[in-house]
Amino acid sequence: MIEDFWDEFVAATGIDGPYEAWAFGDESLGDLATELALLVRDGPKRATAGLAAEYEAESEVLPTVGDLSVVLDGQGGPVCVIRTTQVETRRFGDVDDAFAWDEGEGDRTLDWWRRAHLWFFEQFGIRVDEDTPLVLERFELLWPAPEKPVG
Repeated sequence: MIEDFWDEFVAATGIDGPYEAWAFGDESLGDLATELALLVRDGPKRATAGLAAEYEAESEVLPTVGDLSVVLDGQGGPVCVIRTTQVETRRFGDVDDAFAWDEGEGDRTLDWWRRAHLWFFEQFGIRVDEDTPLVLERFELLWPAPEKPVG
């Protein structure tokens, strides 16, 4: 399913290269993954934040500018294709209004962003404070999933 989606993307855009397929959040929060994927496809979400320690713990390479990704919903289905445009590491306490706005969630304020991310990390027993390093990634939407006909 993901490879077919990628092939459609390449045929429609002429853009090709290596890509990763992933969902926002955690697989145990499937509805959240779908909600966030749709915010990317349909609207305002153009950024995401993750714990720097999580990349280290899972021996994951940090995203880099130009990375291509297929964003998946909570059931593992492809929703859209994005390209990373900016990556930086910043303390939780140094995340600013502009980044909160670009994440495109809730009312898009920094206060909402902070509360939502503290809640998310707490779901996994992770305590975050002002000094916790985060990886902040901005991206652009390259290709939305075609709407499926109803019926």
